[in-house]
Amino acid sequence: MNPAIRLWHKMLQRMSRAVLRRRTNLSPTERLGREGEEAAYWYLRGEGFIIVDRNYRPEGSHKEIDLIGWEGGTLVFVEVKARGPQTLLSPEATVDWGKERHLIAAAREYRRRAHRLSAPVRFDIVSVTAGPDGMKIEHFRDAFRETAVRQ
Repeated sequence: MNPAIRLWHKMLQRMSRAVLRRRTNLSPTERLGREGEEAAYWYLRGEGFIIVDRNYRPEGSHKEIDLIGWEGGTLVFVEVKARGPQTLLSPEATVDWGKERHLIAAAREYRRRAHRLSAPVRFDIVSVTAGPDGMKIEHFRDAFRETAVRQ
């Protein structure tokens, strides 16, 4: 990557983290979730994803898709799960079939509205674990499939 672009990305990341730190109305859990989503966003960008939407919520729904992006010609819907270091379950283990069903329904609505019904799709999970050494990120590509979830 061009050094000037790398520097620009680092500046944007710092500014984004500064904005999050200034938000005093977030509980510790909400702050961790927001910081995890931010870390996942920058991680995926670094992996070559083109992120086209964040926190997409279909009209009339309380469920949301954390990140939506393109990896090559594939439209990827990403669920980000962030946890602290003392949790019993890994972050990705908390995505159950009910959550998958909601994500798939929201993804269908997004694809319909974006006129991308025929685009290849994938559902990923990004697991973020906060610890004393910073954020540990694991990316689970193709974590579940649209056809595998009971309707």
